[in-house]
Amino acid sequence: MYGQMVCEALGVRPRIGGAWDQGGAANIALISFAAASIRSGQCGVAIVCYGDTPRTGNAKAFHRPRGDDAKYGWYSTAAGYAMILRRHMLEFGTGPEELGPIAIACRKHGAANPYAQLRQPLTLEEYEESPQIVEPLRRADSCLVSDGGGALVIMSESMARKRQVPMPVPILGIGQAQTSWDVHLRPDLTSTCAAASGHHAFKMAGLEPRDIDVAQIYDCFTIAALMTLEDYGFFRKGEGRYFFEDGQIEIGGRLPINTSGGLLSETGMPGLQLIMEGVRQMRGTANLQVRGAKNCLVSNQGGTMHTHSTMILGQ
Repeated sequence: MYGQMVCEALGVRPRIGGAWDQGGAANIALISFAAASIRSGQCGVAIVCYGDTPRTGNAKAFHRPRGDDAKYGWYSTAAGYAMILRRHMLEFGTGPEELGPIAIACRKHGAANPYAQLRQPLTLEEYEESPQIVEPLRRADSCLVSDGGGALVIMSESMARKRQVPMPVPILGIGQAQTSWDVHLRPDLTSTCAAASGHHAFKMAGLEPRDIDVAQIYDCFTIAALMTLEDYGFFRKGEGRYFFEDGQIEIGGRLPINTSGGLLSETGMPGLQLIMEGVRQMRGTANLQVRGAKNCLVSNQGGTMHTHSTMILGQ
């Protein structure tokens, strides 16, 4: 009854409330639920919030055994992503040329963020020397474990005008998709639900990948960010190194990603910080502001690429 506990702490009695079980994809999913509730008249103003303390509290969810196969090494969240990465490497020759630039861009942006948990830039040499935690995943491929929390206020355009909300940010498109299969049961490990989720969001917004000015991509592991960008259609599978070269996903490049540091540098808090940075980019108030940005793509993901949600923000 987490939704009710939050409302009790806030001293409010909502018409509707509750929690959503989609892991890191839940934040955008809750926003879509809030938008539908507002449109149907079930509520006028909604709060979507998240908070967790895995760093100082209980981190067992991240390293739990995975059924009977745990005795063979199927243990922890990282093991699932390592298996996905290994398959991607076998099929497409993926290596440091694809994964390193993602970690480098996020760490560069996080180093410039005074509120980031990890403010240390990274070179490709340092990336390659980073120790492996579950082969072939390196420590530099892996997100932070962080305490954190945040909240978003959702309302209709007319309500925002009525309440004179300063710099409201419109939602242009939203999409969701998920699989019920755990990693070792999937027939294909190199495709994600980002394809279906992104397709719906782009269609709703009337936009294409080439129209996106800045992106906040769920980067629990670098392979997740790589495959999300692939399945959104920014480049073909196995061609990420050409898309990333010469700092093209950094500030000043053609598609800056995770401009506050993402899960790899700002905070490992799953997903809500990416939405908040997207809002700042559309308001023009970000610490590392992308000049002239009019559209921002945000991805959320849960489990071991089980659930995916996509949102496109505008001005």
